[in-house]
Amino acid sequence: MTPRLWAACALAVLVVAVVVAAAVTVPWHRPPAPRADQVDALRDFPAEQVARSRAFHAELRPATYGALVLGLVAALVLGLTPLGARLVDLVGRPFGGHWAAQAVLGGLAVVFLLEVLTLPFAAWRHTIAVRYGISTQSWGPWTLDLLKGYAVGAVLGGVVLFGFFAVVRLAPRWWWAFGAAGAAALVVLLSFVLPVVVEPIFNRFTPMADGPLRTELLALAARDGVPVRDVLVADASRRTRAVNAYVSGFGPTRRIVVYDTMLTEATPAEVVSVTAHELGHAKDQDVLTGTLLGALGAATAVVALFLLGGWSPLLRWAGVGGIGEPRAIALLLAVSTVAGLVAGPGQAFLTRRIEARADAHALALTDDPATFESMQRRLGTVNLADPDPPTWEYVMSASHPSTVERMAAARAYARGER
Repeated sequence: MTPRLWAACALAVLVVAVVVAAAVTVPWHRPPAPRADQVDALRDFPAEQVARSRAFHAELRPATYGALVLGLVAALVLGLTPLGARLVDLVGRPFGGHWAAQAVLGGLAVVFLLEVLTLPFAAWRHTIAVRYGISTQSWGPWTLDLLKGYAVGAVLGGVVLFGFFAVVRLAPRWWWAFGAAGAAALVVLLSFVLPVVVEPIFNRFTPMADGPLRTELLALAARDGVPVRDVLVADASRRTRAVNAYVSGFGPTRRIVVYDTMLTEATPAEVVSVTAHELGHAKDQDVLTGTLLGALGAATAVVALFLLGGWSPLLRWAGVGGIGEPRAIALLLAVSTVAGLVAGPGQAFLTRRIEARADAHALALTDDPATFESMQRRLGTVNLADPDPPTWEYVMSASHPSTVERMAAARAYARGER
């Protein structure tokens, strides 16, 4: 068989693998959260709090969706016209047009251009967050975090770009197979490495002081059968007033992380409740589930790009000879951007199911629905979440059940509904 036929067969197998993996690992049954309970929960919020949260999100939407639209349009213009290829040529010219310079520097230049175009929208969002009291950062620290993000992205992006185009040069007919395997392996590697290596770049972590809360959190993890190495406090207050906690790492690196803002805003029982939710993710191997689906998805994307590269009109629009050459980086980015937007609602749906299961785990582990409900109310209030967001926005992008859904789930659990 020809490489294209082999690739088509591999794509079919990978698509089936993604579907089967999702069917087996994603919890399709979610805890009951009756709409009547949701409506009652919404009534429990002070009207001024709901109005303020909704005003906050109404002000954020133009900046959020403006950046989305501009980023999409810019990616399509660069990718579906010769402009992207010319930019890669221009950046690589001082290095004699060497493929590595085009791949790494040209690719980063394309990405950086898109980041710069949408930067005003990010600044707009920051001003809104500051005005509503969510962000505690002045422009200096905000810019520093932005530059740190660019630096991390440049390092990771440079490695990926060099590796991808090196494989294309070494195996021009079969790069899709090696690229798919490499993409899957990279997703797995980053799932293990990023929490340990990247998190300290943006936050400082200190061990939680010995005391009743630390003891209770460690006992909760032990009772749940999820061994953790330590309980850490993140200095989130230098960036935000939002509250959160999470479980990070695997095996010997696993730790419970609590925002310092949560220690000042929430009661100890509420900290225990939200930690129980995060332990649910570890107990049910949700990170591994996400890693598996991400790895299969990355491999599928590489094979699909190879097959898409056989469509000559697409290459002609981009002004490139093949999708595996560095000059086609903008085209690859444009296709990836469109694919990400199309897949977004489906990904959000899956993550909501997983988050709902973690909620059910927290309720069962603590057997304290009242505290769980009060914690969700506090999370929604402090973080200025819309407790019952518009349906279209919820379907498109919500990664968690809404605040009123989670409160309704607690009320259903209290009645014995599972």
